[in-house]
Amino acid sequence: MTESREPTTVFAGTTTGVRRFETPLREFLRTETGSAAILLAATLAAIAWANIDLHSYERLWDTRLSISLGDRGVSLDLRHWVNSGLMTFFFLVVGMEARREFDMGELRDRRRLLLPVVAGVAGMLVPIVIYLLVNAGRPSIHGWGAAMSTDTAFALGMLALVAARFPARAHTYMLTVTVVDDLVALGVIAVFYSEHFNPPALLVAIVVFAAMVVVKRAGVRHGLVYVVFGVAAWVALLLSGVEPVVVGLAFGLLTYASPASRDALERASDLFRLFREQPTAQLARSASAGVAKAISPNHRLLQLYHPWTSYLIVPLFALSNAGIPINGEFLGRAFTSPITLGIMIAYVLGKPIGIVGSSWLVTRFSGGRVRPPVGWAAVTGGGTIAGIGFTVSLLIATLAFTGSQLEEAKFGILAAALCASLLTWIVGRVTAMLPPKVKARALLGTAESIIDLAVPVEPERDHLRGPQEAPVTIVEYGDFECPYCGQAEPVVRELLAGFSEIRYVWRHLPLHDVHPSAQLAAEASEAAAEQGAFWEMHDTLLDHQGELMVPHLLAYAEDLGLDVGRFRQDLDTHIGAARIAEDINSADLSGVSGTPTFFINGRRHHGAYDIDTLSAAVRAAGARAAFLS
Repeated sequence: MTESREPTTVFAGTTTGVRRFETPLREFLRTETGSAAILLAATLAAIAWANIDLHSYERLWDTRLSISLGDRGVSLDLRHWVNSGLMTFFFLVVGMEARREFDMGELRDRRRLLLPVVAGVAGMLVPIVIYLLVNAGRPSIHGWGAAMSTDTAFALGMLALVAARFPARAHTYMLTVTVVDDLVALGVIAVFYSEHFNPPALLVAIVVFAAMVVVKRAGVRHGLVYVVFGVAAWVALLLSGVEPVVVGLAFGLLTYASPASRDALERASDLFRLFREQPTAQLARSASAGVAKAISPNHRLLQLYHPWTSYLIVPLFALSNAGIPINGEFLGRAFTSPITLGIMIAYVLGKPIGIVGSSWLVTRFSGGRVRPPVGWAAVTGGGTIAGIGFTVSLLIATLAFTGSQLEEAKFGILAAALCASLLTWIVGRVTAMLPPKVKARALLGTAESIIDLAVPVEPERDHLRGPQEAPVTIVEYGDFECPYCGQAEPVVRELLAGFSEIRYVWRHLPLHDVHPSAQLAAEASEAAAEQGAFWEMHDTLLDHQGELMVPHLLAYAEDLGLDVGRFRQDLDTHIGAARIAEDINSADLSGVSGTPTFFINGRRHHGAYDIDTLSAAVRAAGARAAFLS
């Protein structure tokens, strides 16, 4: 069934109380970007502190802290507690984000795994080769690990700052590449930068980890159990000589990610309803547990740990490691040091050569079947900004060097970050000067998008507004009783009025557990559709969301000039129930559990649904469709 009707009213503002339907990836990007300023401030503070009073700086971080249990314990200086202890949580977040990308993100399409893996590995191998060439025949050659890894937080933050017009997919592609980068870097630390290897302690760590996996597969979800396993594995690895931050990565990779299912959300609603009727402590615990179970462990733990790692742990790591005394003599030595030069050249030139070059080679040799999800200007900007190596690079530098060599390595890392940011800014400025069509192709690319909408739009079945052959299709899963759908509706009308080439589709997703009249309202719209008045009833229902009982619906039918007797009969016989059930099934297949949820050209829209955000998404989709056609 196809209907087309132009909107009769235009919404002249933006919605109030706009909710953001965030993906974990977008939350991750926003947190990393926001933390970049704090990380930069901590770095500058460390440098200032070291130059004002180097003695107090070193004395503080060399202070030893011991934790003992009986006659056994762990004793480390504060710097090592930060580097090997707190940074474990940082790599826990890295591991969970890698798992999330694999389960729910771009890498859920396994065909897309090849490119970021190749780009990530090549983006490390080329810098390593450059460092080895610069330091060939010198004792400093063993510090090659300090010249290979990108700092995800710093890089994403600076990318948003110096190349703000790059598309969101550039950040996404950058993240998938740096996730591979981090995984390989942790392997390098474990294999090449561990000391005093103790096989029995390593065996204990492996046994502890295996026991944790068994407990996890048995369905145990209590967090304290995994804390005990994590601490035991961390101590065992520390005693084995293997860098214990690997524990965080391993635990993160085992933390599965999945979208909240509608069934789980409905169970949570039922539990809350019981608590609302009888507000007892026991029912409060049940409701809380039900809400928690509706969200995957990966999402819950990322929400818990990611702000702490981004806003406290990583800046604290920078404060404890980035302090170097800078003076004329040091600068003269650093700029002639093979360590400094090797790290700088490796990051500033090696990273973009490795990432961009390998991406091009994969695209070329696959005949274009595998290509970056963004244009080559965005790939280049991602490659240049990847020259910011900080967290892992500093960590490996502290493991590989001491004394003046460590200071030269730190300076190379900091100088490379500055040069990489400047180079990325230049790429962004040059791209902005291109003609509009060329710039769109350079930023957006020609790769096919992942299609999130499981059931394609069928003009003969779906309810449509706008031209059937429009280049941009917006699908909304909505609920007539949902107040957020009501807030979004004027925005949709304004969008349709402002863009002539949009095809808009409404699909039903009545949330029975929270909106008791939603199903009835949806059936009323289908009863009106039998008389060719779906959109008139659609608009009326969203304009009167608080009045959706049968008498109200009959009055609306009469006001719209429908055959009220036929409308009442169709309503009584639930003539639209099968159609609504089909929409609900398609929502489940597409991972939709809340309303409103929008899809633009088959890709799920994440973020606000105010007029500015949706207009930007429509323009981007239209531009991409234009040069792909």
